[in-house]
Amino acid sequence: MNSRSRWLIFLLVAVAQFMVILDISITNVALPTIKEAYHFTTDTLQWVITAYALTFGGFLLLGGRVADLFGRRRTLLIGMTGFTIISFFIGISQSALLLIVLRALQGLAAALMSPSALSIVLTTFKEGKERNKALGYWSTIATGGAAVGLLLGGVLTQYVGWRWNFFINVPVGLSVAAAIFKIVPKHESEADHTDLDLPGAVLVTSGLMTLVFLISEAPVWGIFSLPVIGLFVFTVLLLIAFVINESRSDHPLMPLSIFKVRNVVGANLMMAPVAATMFGNFFLLSLYIQTVLRYSPVMTGLSFLPFPIIMGYASTKVSGLVTKYGYKRFLIAGPLLVAVSIGLLCQLPVHGNYFINVFPSIVLMPLGISMTYMPLIAAATSGVRSDESGLVSGLINTSQQMGGALGLSILSGIAAAVTASFIQLGQRAAAVAGYDRAYFAAVIFMILAASLAIVIIKQKKHPKKHHESHSSVSQQVSFD
Repeated sequence: MNSRSRWLIFLLVAVAQFMVILDISITNVALPTIKEAYHFTTDTLQWVITAYALTFGGFLLLGGRVADLFGRRRTLLIGMTGFTIISFFIGISQSALLLIVLRALQGLAAALMSPSALSIVLTTFKEGKERNKALGYWSTIATGGAAVGLLLGGVLTQYVGWRWNFFINVPVGLSVAAAIFKIVPKHESEADHTDLDLPGAVLVTSGLMTLVFLISEAPVWGIFSLPVIGLFVFTVLLLIAFVINESRSDHPLMPLSIFKVRNVVGANLMMAPVAATMFGNFFLLSLYIQTVLRYSPVMTGLSFLPFPIIMGYASTKVSGLVTKYGYKRFLIAGPLLVAVSIGLLCQLPVHGNYFINVFPSIVLMPLGISMTYMPLIAAATSGVRSDESGLVSGLINTSQQMGGALGLSILSGIAAAVTASFIQLGQRAAAVAGYDRAYFAAVIFMILAASLAIVIIKQKKHPKKHHESHSSVSQQVSFD
């Protein structure tokens, strides 16, 4: 397969991944409009986002393993078809409950799409310079795409209605699915069996979904309330049972040997606080810009536009630097730079100014994320056999979605609690106090991520041959 064919395949599966990311962020701008349309309360509004994250995160490991066992292209197409159909039904939904249920089903379809798309990238590009370049673009889609979603969501919400945030998936999904069917190779299973570990799938999916639900409701019920304690114990039991099942299964859903790779463990642990910060930031900042600065949905989206532009440029540069120097130094510096950018948002004022109070963070944050996200995926997927590419793709995506759901719940919970305690200051002042405190917690998340990189991530010394331009060794060097 020549280079042009590989990049065409990348383009198609990247659009599929963009659809998944888009439907997380595009909804953020529409939240105030959806809240009014369906009379959501502040506590229940987050379920428009959380319902998607719940099933997306819960089924990712299963989706990744299904891709390995039954074919990556087939799994991707099944997920895209379901995602497209469900998007249409969300657009015509007429009740809050139906909207949340359909968002959950949409997350399930996304759980088939995302790991199969990334595993196609991993098997299309050999480890080394070209894969790092592809992963650099992938990180732009995964994080910069969220900012693009805010802009697109603002335009659609303001000019044609919030329902078009979902209708837009229909023509895109149908056309891209047809192109994938025609152009992307079948990627049939490379495993010597097709035995899906159903007990393991049920246990881990139930455990992860219960965990997200627990995290989402803990601020409402109280951290030490009986339901929260009961669900926590139930979650722990499910996950313990999953580990026991995996250790005994002939064909486990997630071979525990994967955790013997130190960088796989470190990268997945780091992804959780990084995703927690990003999910929470887009949610909180879009609310601040709309409800406090009084920006329209379109202007809110435009205010995030520098993010994907800077992200797109920086990610391509970082991929080359990672190929040359390895990823550990970037996994330390990147989260710390994000922590600085988030720190700038810890003192948001009631009578703020976008260019003074928000823009500096919008500029710094994508630089830090560029130095973090691509190296994280490279660390999490390097040295993995092709028949486990779906598994590791599902695993890093699970860490991202679980961390994102956790972060959204914790940060929105902190914001809501602080807002309630300062309500005597007025709604806007109380809301800003909540945002400020939540952002302080996000700074702690990023410091934790940098600390994990220092302690766990191991950087193998590069041989001198690696620096020889155009050498075959430099194209396939391992970063384990």
